Amino acid sequence: MISGKARLAGVLGWPASHSRSPLLHGHWLRRHGIDGTYIPLQVAPGDFAAAVRALVTLGFRGANVTIPHKEAAFALCDSVDATAQRAGAVNTLVFRDGRIFGSNTDGFGFLESVREQAPSWQAASGPAVLLGAGGAARAIAAALLDAGCPRLTIVNRSAERAEALAAELGGPVFVADSPPLEDAALLVNSTSLGMAGQPPLEIDLSPLPAQAVVVDAVYVPLETPLLAAARARGLVGVDGLGMLLHQARPGFEAWFGVAPSVDADLRDTVAADIPRR
Repeated sequence: MISGKARLAGVLGWPASHSRSPLLHGHWLRRHGIDGTYIPLQVAPGDFAAAVRALVTLGFRGANVTIPHKEAAFALCDSVDATAQRAGAVNTLVFRDGRIFGSNTDGFGFLESVREQAPSWQAASGPAVLLGAGGAARAIAAALLDAGCPRLTIVNRSAERAEALAAELGGPVFVADSPPLEDAALLVNSTSLGMAGQPPLEIDLSPLPAQAVVVDAVYVPLETPLLAAARARGLVGVDGLGMLLHQARPGFEAWFGVAPSVDADLRDTVAADIPRR
């Protein structure tokens, strides 16, 4: 349903063609009968600031921001909330009265996804191990600490980058050369390893306790080798699709005025567009 009064939003990326966000937001727009649209916006890094300001001028309500623009979006905002400040990056823009407001919903999406797929897990239940120190890792780490994680260990190919992230986050954050899995309640892969077209993540899960939860932020394919290995051991595995779906909720509500829900119908719709393995 599109009229001259349609509410407009989209996703800015380079590339943007791989994004499933138009699919999931389109699902919600149809479900709620909203006069609006959400479109992919392929924008080169050098054009990002001009493109965002053009969207404001064109009357867009806001936009999601994906790779590689999240840090540029942070710098461009007139104001950012605590989630973006903590993560040092923005993935959700809201335009209001000519001003640009930024937030980071990746941490929210991560926690909601884990709680949905591993209901018995609690952040305070034990130490967490985080693989990676990039943009997604920043948001996930901040969310875990704010939720009460007693100890977070970051393992990254570049120890220097991991040390910098640990220093910025503060609190019970440590850096290690190899993942200390023996007492971990949660293992999170925030790297691209295991993603379609990328090398596999080489890790031995045998030291993990039987009640540990394994999360892979990768969602292409849905069942990564890491998740398959975790489930083969009888561990609870949490895929990256849930994080994608839940992180979209705050933006949709801000742009279109309806608080959407993540359910089996939405998950099936988006999953149908993603390779299973």
